[in-house]
Amino acid sequence: MPKTETTPGIEEAAPRTRLRWWTELPLIVLVYACYSAGRLVVRGDTAGAVDHGLAILRVEKFLRLNAEHPLNRLFTREAWLGVPADFWYASLHYVVTPAVLIWLFRARAAHYRAARTWLMTSTFMGLIGFTLLPTCPPRLLSAGHGFVDTMAQYSSYGWWGGAASAPKGLGGMTNQYAAMPSLHVGWALWCGVMLWRYGRTRTTKVAAVAYPLLTTIVVMGTANHYFLDAVAGAAVMGLGLFLTPYVMAGADRVWALFSFGSKRSGASGSSIVSGGCQTSAGERFPRQHESLAGSGPRGEPGASPTDAGEGAAAAAR
Repeated sequence: MPKTETTPGIEEAAPRTRLRWWTELPLIVLVYACYSAGRLVVRGDTAGAVDHGLAILRVEKFLRLNAEHPLNRLFTREAWLGVPADFWYASLHYVVTPAVLIWLFRARAAHYRAARTWLMTSTFMGLIGFTLLPTCPPRLLSAGHGFVDTMAQYSSYGWWGGAASAPKGLGGMTNQYAAMPSLHVGWALWCGVMLWRYGRTRTTKVAAVAYPLLTTIVVMGTANHYFLDAVAGAAVMGLGLFLTPYVMAGADRVWALFSFGSKRSGASGSSIVSGGCQTSAGERFPRQHESLAGSGPRGEPGASPTDAGEGAAAAAR
């Protein structure tokens, strides 16, 4: 048999059952709901978030990393770059990732379950990061740190509000301090890996490289993330890839226990009752013993019960 192509670190197990969109859709919606709710958990910890953001800046200064400032100045000065970047940041995160999931489900079904599990595992780890390490993004630091909020500067061009990347009037419903790790970068990296591994055209290969790279530039140029946020987003995806086989194996064990329990409960009431008569394990129809006992092998009456049992056994074989 030809060897199936798999993502490194994930060995595809034989699917338990054929996946259906009406079971997958609620699962995806649940994960997105947890993602949205998790971003709101530590919304009020402003002082701690600012301290964490400044700590990241100090680490980057020590490491001589300063990609955010020049990119942010460029996007602020050149609207033809800044406006598309803001649309990219506010929209593609929620469009491209579901589109790749749907493509995998329809065209690469053998790889879908592992890919979906990888994405979900990494997302939940990102939510843990949002909760434990609320981080003020560069755009919300005081002006003395040299960053400009391009989302606010170009808000008149888009559907987002000046206070956040959320739709106008809904800025209070999002956690602006959910910056570490950057799941914008993490999800874009996941999309790039999927397109590279399972795409078949030159266009998909180019998109596989360009999408995560441009997303990383956008999140820094719009001052929504630090470079180390992007690094953390990639690291979370790497850890999620490592954990995916274990998550799938655990899910399979839970499913096996559930299926075993269902089979046992079904087996306890599996006898067939018809016309007030209950069949035994070796019978196909009610009154099988009686009919066989009343006729011989050639339809002759007087066959013994032993003969009837032998006939039933032969029929069962």
